[in-house]
Amino acid sequence: VQLQASGGGLVQAGGSLRLSCVPSGRTFSRSIMGWFRQAPGKEREFVAAINWNGGNTRYRDSVKGRFTISRDNAKNTVSLQMNSLKPEDTALYYCAAKDTIIIPTAPSDYGYWGQGTLVTVSS
Repeated sequence: VQLQASGGGLVQAGGSLRLSCVPSGRTFSRSIMGWFRQAPGKEREFVAAINWNGGNTRYRDSVKGRFTISRDNAKNTVSLQMNSLKPEDTALYYCAAKDTIIIPTAPSDYGYWGQGTLVTVSS
């Protein structure tokens, strides 16, 4: 089972990026899908998550109004649209999945992880 994350890159402050996560090895159409990030020297932190049908989402406070998580179960893809990026958003972004109904926010609650995609926001 793999979660392939992509879409990271270098962008100026105020710019946008769209991250994508494509699972393989099994279907996650009924799973919680989440995004986490980890900056150098810092702990991994929750960014956003979405339930199986997209009807429920959660965001960390610092990205509310700027980031939008979505999923397309037909295409087996989860996306994170990131707008108005700030230098403090710079981190390695990870896609994660958990087979549950209620959205968790702790990294330890997620059982499946991708390899990460690097987002760098310059000032």
